[in-house]
Amino acid sequence: MTLLESLKQYTTVVADTGDIEAIAQYRPQDATTNPSLLYHAAQMPSYRRLVDAAADLAIKHDGAHGEMAEELIDRLFVLFGCEILKVIPGRVSTEVAARLSFDTEGTITKARKLISLYEANGVPREHVLIKIASTWEGIRAAERLENEGIHCNLTLLFSFAQAVACAEAKVTLISPFVGRIYDWHKNQRGGTEIPPDEDPGVASVTRIYNYYKKFDYKTQVMGASFRNVNQIVRLAGSDLLTISPELLEQLERTQAPLDRKLDPVTAESSPGDRLHLDEKTFRWMHNEDAMATEKLAEGIRKFHSDARKLQEYALSQVAMKAR
Repeated sequence: MTLLESLKQYTTVVADTGDIEAIAQYRPQDATTNPSLLYHAAQMPSYRRLVDAAADLAIKHDGAHGEMAEELIDRLFVLFGCEILKVIPGRVSTEVAARLSFDTEGTITKARKLISLYEANGVPREHVLIKIASTWEGIRAAERLENEGIHCNLTLLFSFAQAVACAEAKVTLISPFVGRIYDWHKNQRGGTEIPPDEDPGVASVTRIYNYYKKFDYKTQVMGASFRNVNQIVRLAGSDLLTISPELLEQLERTQAPLDRKLDPVTAESSPGDRLHLDEKTFRWMHNEDAMATEKLAEGIRKFHSDARKLQEYALSQVAMKAR
């Protein structure tokens, strides 16, 4: 049995890519996308038809070129999501713009629009996760959206405070970033590799998973942003893991036994008390984690930078269509 086959016994495998052919190859349950992944997928000749279709729809949208570009991006996200859902049985995560990370009302408006576009394409909201940054404002938006039946994936999650607040808000899913946590701690050690059994990214997800299961939170844990197969193997048993095609390939071609590492039964005896966080407590607790504050801010900036590349591409497509 391959590592990928073994992993699927304990964990829902999610493909972290916008490449529909790669998703079909590795047969994951779910898939996640973001502006960077979509930008690269949009350059592929095989997906030109989706770009053209999104541009045609955007041109019909009254407004300046910038507004049409934003419309194209929304349409492109949804069209890619619809295509992805043709090859997976589960859900696709579609991201709200990073510039809305501190805008609760703006996030809610954008999420509702994306869901309406999916539903207009015949996709029920149960098959879509709206991806939102795990800021206090993003968590509050997700809480309200969940009450409307719009399910959310809280991303850029680095601190335990973020995880607790998401669980209390009853969001569907969180995406703690294993690899970026590892990168920060490795940098603090002067670039020295960290032994696998001391991996801080793995330890962070393990702590969150145990806390959720111990106190019976329904929010699912989906480890993300992996740097190597070992990190994935050490989180076997997590509710979900979102994995790049490159690492999925390594898992598929490796024949090796795989034991479950995370388990709800053992989580019951994990240490720690139940926490309840108001805004002031959340902000202070998150602020006390230097890694989390730095990586959250950096992640929002990077996602916004990726989104601007996609927007520039969208503007070029709109300009071509408008000639």
